[in-house]
Amino acid sequence: MAAPIRLASSSSVTLLASHSSIFTKFTSIPHLGFSFSVTTAATSGNPLLFCSRRGKRMAHTLVAKATLGLTYPAQIDSQKISFVAKDINLLEWKGDILAVGVTEKDMIKDEHSQFQNVVLKKLDSQLNGLLSQVSTEEDFTGKAGQSTILRLSGLGTKRVSLLGLGNGPSGLSVSAYRSLGESVASLAKASHANNVAVALASSQDLTPELKLSTASAIATGTLLGTYEDKRFKSESKKLALQSIDFLGLGAGPELEKKLKYSQEICSGVILGKELVNAPANVLTPEVLAEEAVKIASAYSDVFTATILDTEQCKERKMGSFLAVAAASANPPKFIHLCYKPLTGSVKTKLALVGKGLTFDSGGYNIKSGPGCLIELMKFDMGGSAAVLGAAKALGQIKPPGVEVHFIVAACENMISGTGMRPGDILTASNGKTIEVNNTDAEGRLTLADALVYACDQGVDKIVDLATLTGACIVALGPSIAGIFTPSDNLAKEVAAASEVAGEKLWRLPMEESYWDSMKSGVADMVNTGGRQGGSITAALFLKQGLMAEIAVKDGHNSTAQFVTGAHG
Repeated sequence: MAAPIRLASSSSVTLLASHSSIFTKFTSIPHLGFSFSVTTAATSGNPLLFCSRRGKRMAHTLVAKATLGLTYPAQIDSQKISFVAKDINLLEWKGDILAVGVTEKDMIKDEHSQFQNVVLKKLDSQLNGLLSQVSTEEDFTGKAGQSTILRLSGLGTKRVSLLGLGNGPSGLSVSAYRSLGESVASLAKASHANNVAVALASSQDLTPELKLSTASAIATGTLLGTYEDKRFKSESKKLALQSIDFLGLGAGPELEKKLKYSQEICSGVILGKELVNAPANVLTPEVLAEEAVKIASAYSDVFTATILDTEQCKERKMGSFLAVAAASANPPKFIHLCYKPLTGSVKTKLALVGKGLTFDSGGYNIKSGPGCLIELMKFDMGGSAAVLGAAKALGQIKPPGVEVHFIVAACENMISGTGMRPGDILTASNGKTIEVNNTDAEGRLTLADALVYACDQGVDKIVDLATLTGACIVALGPSIAGIFTPSDNLAKEVAAASEVAGEKLWRLPMEESYWDSMKSGVADMVNTGGRQGGSITAALFLKQGLMAEIAVKDGHNSTAQFVTGAHG
């Protein structure tokens, strides 16, 4: 079956096509990865890929090729949930579930076991004291993650639920309200509810700005909480939930705009989830490239797409990337999407670089033994999934003043007679030589050429996302990502952005003395420094080993501010 893409092998041409923690502001995207300032001359002669139709989500547009196992993702219509802000008393609302977020302070009762919180007191009075009675019997105190639900008759709502938020307003964060949205999603799915209203017992304590961000976080949690990947199941049930009403969180165009923004972000996050979830026999490097081109075609007013094949990567001397890809029957694809705003001048140029190993066997240093996770190595393209998800969100949001390059070196790390071997010496596109002492430290080899390519786009900052080292999981566990930077200012930006986005990040040191373990007797460097400090030496490899020479480019100085974000 012919692929729905077209290569233009020589000069750049114009793209001919017709139409979800991503980013709040693309002028600073610190919560995701590398960031450093360079100024270089942009390259030319980029080939272009073409793709046609306006798509449903990626889940429903993967090309039906003759995959291993004859597995094809089902075409499932995306679920639409409407969000409406209503400025009415929650006692007047009619529907399936009235969900009220409560803090531990809200649940305090007087000597007569009556709520002191005004909202809960009125609601309990409407229910003839049933709410206070049940909360006492079930020891519901409003702690984070707690929930209780009452089924009612004869009232406007069929069910009333209290959902715990934990500490008072000063202790609440974006993640707390996002968790509330996830709880709402669980309630809706368990009860097969068509419509749900969400309110806070103490919403009157929130400023107008906080009400906007709170509603946005709840909407995000609900959308992501209701999503289920059913593409590869022979049978699936359709979600009943159709609408979410926000009560007491304001109303008007500002809130509507904020909720729309949340939906656009979530569509990008969901794309990322579906890319990561797709098995390697379905999501090959070629299919990943096709998905990138579909984003460009869907938002062709702001996006162009460039896809380099093996020969074009050879012309660019991407020896490090091509060595990783050499053993696979599925050819590599180098993906480059470029976003340019519709109007106005560009004030900042950014590059987002994502690791794109659609499957990682480990190569000749094959993943083996307990805990090797080889059966999960389809997720080794998680960085590229986040990058393409960000591209989809950006295509909808269309922020002014920023140019963004989305770059992925997509390939598989397999085993064959044509594959790279331990001891081989590779030459990256900037001329640096690398002795391969472990073929399972392959991600940094693909990123090396991707980062050099990103520098050649003349960007100011580069953000890299990668499932780079298992050592990061050992250090920080499964839900915290590590970041590396020698810049304290960038570290502060990262911390601030992570709070806004509800992401959990932790700065790790870039200990320069560890670079000694990366030195080679026969090449400029080796590709891994061993188990101790594995995440640190990986960051040093990308920063010191490959990027040190870009501090002076294009005839003038530019300081390289470097941030790397990685999670095993």
